[in-house]
Amino acid sequence: MASVLKAAAAAAASARGDSPAVGARRLFSGLHPPVPAVRAVSTSQSLRQGAGPVWSLGRLNHVAVAVPDLEKAAAFYQNVLGAQVSEAVPLPAHGVSVVFVNLGNTKIELLHPLGSNSPIAGFLQKNKAGGMHHVCIEVDNIYAAVLDLKEKKIRSLSEEARIGAHGKPVIFLHPKDCGGVLVELEQA
Repeated sequence: MASVLKAAAAAAASARGDSPAVGARRLFSGLHPPVPAVRAVSTSQSLRQGAGPVWSLGRLNHVAVAVPDLEKAAAFYQNVLGAQVSEAVPLPAHGVSVVFVNLGNTKIELLHPLGSNSPIAGFLQKNKAGGMHHVCIEVDNIYAAVLDLKEKKIRSLSEEARIGAHGKPVIFLHPKDCGGVLVELEQA
């Protein structure tokens, strides 16, 4: 079989005036897609300094979407897309009402302003139709994460973690320090 392949490659090369190696590459290039040379770079390792963190990231807990009409948004996910949707829960300490859309492997958190000092009210003034507000990622030790991130000069929107919508400690990281994304860390 090898001699047949060599002969086919040589014939392809001579027909085009190429070397046997170039003829073989042209003949067999369709069999396997070319594999690009990729260099793996870990940004998380380059940010970690010293002996290493005593905390680690977990799974994506939810993506939060600010909505101007909470009932309409919940009805869309439930009635149109067929998702399992929670009841609206007011969170006065955070200035929002929330509805969770269960997706199986994660959730969408629908946010609506509660009260005049709601941070979501300001977001909706700039984005009338609503839109993605933040991502929430679980951590195995939020208190260690807060200390570690402060040492790395990552700003948070509060001095310490507060109890969030799931009854667990959360903290929000400043979007200017997180690639333009508001990141919520939640205790797993």
